[in-house]
Amino acid sequence: MSGRLRVLLVDDHQLFRSGIRALLARQPDIEVVGEAADGLDGVQQARQLSPDVVLLDLHMPGAGGRDVVKTLSEELPDTRVLMLTVSEDAEDLLGTLQAGAAGYLLKNIDADYFVDAIRRAAAGDSVISPEMTGKLVAGLKRGASAPPREDHEQLSPREREILVALARGESNKAIAREFDLAESTVKIHVQNILRKLGLRSRVQAAVYAVEHGVSKKYQ
Repeated sequence: MSGRLRVLLVDDHQLFRSGIRALLARQPDIEVVGEAADGLDGVQQARQLSPDVVLLDLHMPGAGGRDVVKTLSEELPDTRVLMLTVSEDAEDLLGTLQAGAAGYLLKNIDADYFVDAIRRAAAGDSVISPEMTGKLVAGLKRGASAPPREDHEQLSPREREILVALARGESNKAIAREFDLAESTVKIHVQNILRKLGLRSRVQAAVYAVEHGVSKKYQ
């Protein structure tokens, strides 16, 4: 990715948007290209602007966050959607990730972590607030609704290795170092994994790997 990261803010609280805009304005590699106060306007602006990252509140007037994520993931697959919310509910977490969100951040997050999360998401990584990782695992153990279930035996040996790495939460850069691959090659492998398994995001792939015991089978 070249140039500055283009970010769209979608949140119904103007004061909060102003704070985020001010924070990101201090980052030389990030540019806020638009703001929206509701989900429908957010979708329209995303269609027009094609941002690299959409920062999306979960509960807003009009279209709900989950519906917005699903629409954007289907229409703008190159745009990464990061949920930015006060909700610590496991169902909200799982629902938005399964709809295609690239990450789930709580609004009380540390500013440096937040800015880094935007960069990581734009680079193809998935990010979740540390407080929510335990709830993700707990939700899976309770049998919460899961991503589409396809046969992972169709993956190539290298794709299986990378799926295991995704389950460990590794970034594309870390995977590239581990297997002595170009980072662009890792991105292609991840895209192939998602396509073959019928998934929308690497978070879904990690969840899939945990649910199906892929790590135990291929390590």
